[in-house]
Formats: sequence, C-alpha cells, structure tokens
Amino acid sequence: MESSSVTSGGRTRREATRQKLYEAAVTLIAEQGFSATTVDEIAERAGVAKGTVYYNFASKSVLFEELLRHGVGLLTASLQEAADRTARDGRGKVDALDAMIRAGLVFIDRYPAFTQLYVAELWRTNRAWQNTLMVVRQQAVAVVEDVLREGVANGEFSEEIDVPLTASALVGMVLVAALDWKSFQPERSLDDVHAALSRLLQGRVSGRP
Repeated sequence: MESSSVTSGGRTRREATRQKLYEAAVTLIAEQGFSATTVDEIAERAGVAKGTVYYNFASKSVLFEELLRHGVGLLTASLQEAADRTARDGRGKVDALDAMIRAGLVFIDRYPAFTQLYVAELWRTNRAWQNTLMVVRQQAVAVVEDVLREGVANGEFSEEIDVPLTASALVGMVLVAALDWKSFQPERSLDDVHAALSRLLQGRVSGRP
C-alpha cells in the first residue's frame, strides 16, 4: 500500500509538472511562434529547471506533439461528455450536436491560446507531428460523426447528409467562430455566440425552420 501511494504521488507530481510545461509552451508559442521559442524559455515560464523539460520530453518537438495530443484529447472528451449527457437525458441528436457546440465553445473560452495554435498547425504540412495532428483531429471529428450517423439511422437527419464532411464542417464552424469571437468580438458572451451557432444548426443540419 505504501509503495502504491508513493507511485501514485509521484505520478501526480509528474502530471502536474507536465501540465505546467504544457501551459508554458502553449503561451510562449502562441506569442512568438514555435521556432522562436526555446526550451530555456519554456522552463523559465514553467518555473522548473531546463533538465526537467528533457526529463519529461525528449525534445521541444516532442513536447509540442504531446501538447497537441493533450489539448485535443481534452476537447474530444468534452464533446463526448456533452453527447453522452444528452443521451442520458433522453434528448435527440440535434440537442446532442447543440450541446457539443456549447462544449466546444467552453473549451475554446478556457484555452484560447491552444485553440489558436491548433488551428494554425492544421494548415501546415511540413511539421514532424503532422501525422499525430491528423490522428487527434479525427478523434474529435469522429465523436460528431457518431452522433450524425445515429441521427440518420433514427430518421432525425436526412440520409443525404455527407456525415464526414458535415462533422468536419461543424467542428470547423465552432473553431473559426470562436476564434473570431475571442479576437474581434470579445464583448460578446459565450451565450451570445452559442445562440448564433445554435440557430445555424437548427436551420441547416436539422432542417427545422
């Protein structure tokens, strides 16, 4: 039991350290770009020794790749929880998509710097972590695809819906609208932005007037 507690405590401390490194890296890279950001700066911003960075991550590139996995993993979990919650409440798939839109906005409101980096990296093709980025992106989109397929199967959505493209469009809509909100319309509330996207969803995806 004592050995297990020590192991658990060590794991918790390491997770906390890695979280600090993620937060430091995402802030610095958002401010000055990946190439211009050094490991020394990441360590200083995180309040740890440079060796601690290399203890947790083999290189700056590995740190950034794991940052992408971590961030998109949090987003995917948020979307899945929103879908699961509406299912438990007995609500339909349109409500599930609407809840997922809100969950995405909440995530972006909490992690704007990460979202900015993520969207920027989607347009790059020369990064070492490109394959990882495609995998984690598909994990997030797949959650939306599942809801759309279930909606088609139960007759809530038209069979003519292109499920993969519609799922990508919905995720992209949330990302772009939220970045525009944070950058150019910060006076708007999250509820305002959600209401606008919800109306688009209700009128286009569900076919409701």
